Amino acid sequence: MLDTVSPSADRGGMVLGQGIQQGEPLMISAMRNAPTRIVLVGGLYLALQTALRAMAVGAWVVVATGRPAKWQVLAKAAGNGPNGQPVPLVQIRRLSPVELPRPSEDSPLLVIHDGGPTPQELFPPRAPWQTTIYVLPYLHPQAGATANAADLVLMQRLPAGQAQLAGRIWRLLPQYVNELTMLKDDQVIARTNDMWRTLRLVTAQREQQIIGPIRRGD
Repeated sequence: MLDTVSPSADRGGMVLGQGIQQGEPLMISAMRNAPTRIVLVGGLYLALQTALRAMAVGAWVVVATGRPAKWQVLAKAAGNGPNGQPVPLVQIRRLSPVELPRPSEDSPLLVIHDGGPTPQELFPPRAPWQTTIYVLPYLHPQAGATANAADLVLMQRLPAGQAQLAGRIWRLLPQYVNELTMLKDDQVIARTNDMWRTLRLVTAQREQQIIGPIRRGD
């Protein structure tokens, strides 16, 4: 199972944000020796920041999307090699199955499925060191199976109706449903089967140059 969101001193991983009360950096074991699913309910900003941080820890990133222009900033961030050609660290693809790079501990693989609120299993995580993120712009009743199969769920602020749906999908306590409607633009809920953690997003200067300031929407 996915290790819980934790202070960075406890275990290695990818920085996700900081604690609300004490401002301590929080990390997530997103790239690990097991097939991993993450569901992200929110705007494109959070997905782009997560991808950038996966790249920073050495991950290959494959994005399957119906809006490729929105993801080109990742390819630009990866830069060019000595021959002037783009570094193949990032691949932006259409929503169709393709052969994926083989993941390993030295070269973990992050697959991002940006295909709307009811994603298909185009690239199910079958191998260790492969993590698949499903980007859901909003919750849909038919996304329940994908949501419940996730090792980790990241949620930004939701409208009341969406928060109620989240409550039904994950059987949330009423106070958690209410909290989802009250999150600030820079706040995210990290949820597993045995954890509910509110954290604050932090954008480094270089990240802000690439993807802009923190925001809830796209």
